[in-house]
Amino acid sequence: MQEVQLFEYAVVRVVPRVEREEFLNVGVILYCAQQRFLQTLFTLNKERLCCFSTGADMEEVREHLRAFERVSRGDVLAGPIGRLDIASRFRWLTATRSTVVQCSKVHPGLCADAGETLLQLHARLVL
Repeated sequence: MQEVQLFEYAVVRVVPRVEREEFLNVGVILYCAQQRFLQTLFTLNKERLCCFSTGADMEEVREHLRAFERVSRGDVLAGPIGRLDIASRFRWLTATRSTVVQCSKVHPGLCADAGETLLQLHARLVL
């Protein structure tokens, strides 16, 4: 049996009209310190998002989500935040925001393979 490690994750949500507090789950951020893993996986479904807001700028939302991916990877295009250590990047990504792209509270779990766990959470919580 493989050894399991602690991981933390948050659901990425699009909140087209912040004042209404309605949201659509579009992605998952997963962090596992022992596996040195931090990754964001998202799926933006235009039809589902249009149920909340027909005026949503899909390309703007997609660019915000790509920024989450860049920060997760530690990409140089992510600026100073991308140069932070992996734990700090996760905390920055999951900080409370009042914007169109937000994260749920952080939840813990145990996994043997962080990448596989990310795929499973994405399928269960987003697709």
